Amino acid sequence: MQYFFTSLVPLSSDIFNYSLKDIQQTVGASGGVPIGGVIAIIVIEVLVYFAFRLLTAKLSFKPVFSLMIPLLSFAAFFFGINTFIKAAQFGNEYTNNLTINKSEYFTNASYKYFFDKDDGIDIYADNYLGLENLIVGSDKNIENVSYLAESAFPFLHQDNTPDVLGPFLSKSEKKPNIVVLIVEGLGRAFSGENAYLGSYTPYIDSLSAKSLYWENFLSEGGRTFAVLPSLLGSLPFAKAGFNELGPKMPDHVSLVSILRKQGYYTSFYYGGDAGFDNMSMFLKKSGIDRVNDEGTYGAGYVKMPTSPSGFSWGYGDKELFRRFFTVNEKPLNQPRLDVVLTVSTHNPFLINEQEKYLDRFEKRLDFLKFNEEEKVQSRQNKNMLASVLYMDDAVRYFIENYRKRPEFANTIFFITGDHRMPEIPMSTKIDRYHVPLIVYSPLLKRTAVFKSISTHFDVTPSILAFLNKNYGVGRPAVADWLGTGIDTTRQFRNIHSYPIMMTKAELVDYIRGGYLLNNNDLYRISDGMGLELVDEKPMQNQLKGAFEQFKQRNNRMLGGSKLIPDSVLTKFNH
Repeated sequence: MQYFFTSLVPLSSDIFNYSLKDIQQTVGASGGVPIGGVIAIIVIEVLVYFAFRLLTAKLSFKPVFSLMIPLLSFAAFFFGINTFIKAAQFGNEYTNNLTINKSEYFTNASYKYFFDKDDGIDIYADNYLGLENLIVGSDKNIENVSYLAESAFPFLHQDNTPDVLGPFLSKSEKKPNIVVLIVEGLGRAFSGENAYLGSYTPYIDSLSAKSLYWENFLSEGGRTFAVLPSLLGSLPFAKAGFNELGPKMPDHVSLVSILRKQGYYTSFYYGGDAGFDNMSMFLKKSGIDRVNDEGTYGAGYVKMPTSPSGFSWGYGDKELFRRFFTVNEKPLNQPRLDVVLTVSTHNPFLINEQEKYLDRFEKRLDFLKFNEEEKVQSRQNKNMLASVLYMDDAVRYFIENYRKRPEFANTIFFITGDHRMPEIPMSTKIDRYHVPLIVYSPLLKRTAVFKSISTHFDVTPSILAFLNKNYGVGRPAVADWLGTGIDTTRQFRNIHSYPIMMTKAELVDYIRGGYLLNNNDLYRISDGMGLELVDEKPMQNQLKGAFEQFKQRNNRMLGGSKLIPDSVLTKFNH
């Protein structure tokens, strides 16, 4: 219950995929488990027990009746009666989650995690879901991948990603610097034009007006665990996220390894511990030149305030960017790839200058012209939204100070969220993945707003296609990318077909064309990422088939199949 009150989603077997250290960090950040709440639950249970005994003291039951209810309960659990009940649809995702029996949800998820070893993969799905037609691309509106050497390399294919960024960018004399800025929890719900909660990112909004802007963009995970492998490597999820494989991560190439092999200096910046979610291990496997995290800051920096349990995630976003400029005081004589991950917009949402930004939050409500009822609703999330305003100011500091540097003229910024902040109630099942993508650069020849859907999987293939065509940067002829490149169509559409992983234990979402499959429920997606529950069996079978195909390939990787040949590794990784 405490997990739900904090994260607004029910606890699943996700907990079994985190290390004890990671769990301690997360629980510490939320203030720990309240002892008073635990005592209250125990007291209530004791009172209920004695009340029941008192009320039934004069009643007698036959043994057969006494056995009936537990036997029926066991039968309902064993035969999965709950799977025959349609998913709750009460108007928004938060209300749906509120109605779920949290104990049953956790118990079922745990049972599946420990005992359901097939992970829901149907090895005979090809025979009745028409997977062969999906592979060769029977739907001309969907980009499908033709895989090579299937038995040895389950995701290997020719990399034919087109250069869609080149037409928007002027060509410079030198290879451009690439900055990938990943903003913790940045969701479209509260950022950008038509944000349904109102926008609390005025600077990022102004930046998007000078950029290439994808308003219907999606993350590939509902938590931070998925962002680095998806954004930098377009990699599959494995069982609990690619990074959770730890030392057993299959050899692979990524944006970091490919650019480093071709003269780029590569670095990562984070205000917390990069060991969380095995981020540093993933980056080091790509051969990154330097990881700058909490342990490298030294004196002169101020950490974020601690939670009641004494925990702090590390250094806030302003300190993070200040550290970035200190480390990079002197320009390099080589192009660079910098990956920056913020942390301030994370539970418990305790920031430096908190009163200042709470005051600014109140002023923002007036700026947005909210009525009193809307203000009351927004104030329920004031700490979260105040931290968003703080983060937005920090991004302003970063971009405006970078603008003063000589290399700014030859730098391209890719800005996105790792996922949508879950602590603010979500409206739909896709809301937690709905993030912006902004491509900003002095090299831009024109700005544009795109309504087409793309995801984190598409970013690295598109960056490499751009650098290859315009600057001769080598890229693998064959790759294991799950993405097929960013779509630059201005009208609303989706030509992609991808899985999306909600938590480390829940791979239940698949998007294909204009539809989302969530467990067994099919939704039609509308512009703005609205969802409508529909009953279209042929389309449902198509998505189930494509999803099963991914799971089968993913399972082969877990069984030991390599991702890419050694010849590609030798050329594009350390």
